[in-house]
Amino acid sequence: MKVGLFIIGDEILSGKRQDAHLATFIELLSRRGMQLAWAQYLGDDRELLTARLREAFAGGDLVVSCGGIGATPDDHTRQAAAAALGRPLALHPEARELIWQRVQQTAAEQGTTADPDHPDTLRRFQMGVFPEGAGLIPNPYNRIPGFFVGSMHFVPGFPVMAHPMMAWVLDRYPQLHRQVGVLERSLIVQGAMEASLTPLMEAIEAQFGGIKVFSLPSVDHPRWGRCIELGVKGSVERLDAAYDALKQGVILSGALISTELVR
Repeated sequence: MKVGLFIIGDEILSGKRQDAHLATFIELLSRRGMQLAWAQYLGDDRELLTARLREAFAGGDLVVSCGGIGATPDDHTRQAAAAALGRPLALHPEARELIWQRVQQTAAEQGTTADPDHPDTLRRFQMGVFPEGAGLIPNPYNRIPGFFVGSMHFVPGFPVMAHPMMAWVLDRYPQLHRQVGVLERSLIVQGAMEASLTPLMEAIEAQFGGIKVFSLPSVDHPRWGRCIELGVKGSVERLDAAYDALKQGVILSGALISTELVR
């Protein structure tokens, strides 16, 4: 089961706000011995969102989507998710109760009286309108929940809310957690071109299932100048053997190994 991330909002694409989700999500995955397979940035375009979400629902990946689940006119994620599923939207009764608790708390803090029929309250209840059959993702910050359908999970765009909700989502899948250990080994190669190392890389992947070989060339590395970071990542059980084979192949090629890295 691969893991994907949607980050939604015109404000991200326009540069008005900087994304705070990608790095945090990668860190949350890493703590659980997991890795991110893909990420996409999307604007607040309902037609585009519906198409991308439809593909994701069909793909079966574990996906977290951040942003666009509010109740203002520029929020489209809830509606797009329902359209992608072909389901109606409905006010989730537990979500309504959680929102009502938040409304009452806010009113008490302000010294006013909460009214369930006030237009502002009714608008707040819209934040609990989800695709029919959705489950809830608890929000420890202000109680207003996110939602999930299958392996697709939707959380707010605010990092203070989204990040603990992301962690909750990942902990729903303990079967995907792996013992945290060495997941990547690499070496710095000098005096070689990527083209000449490609057959070695292909041979390592063919020989060691569950291992990916990566090549990160640099023309002006501050320490090693023109070089290639060449490495393997993936299955812990096969990592060391794959790395040893990669290293031996580089040595036989006549290239210089400047240093070795472990992550």
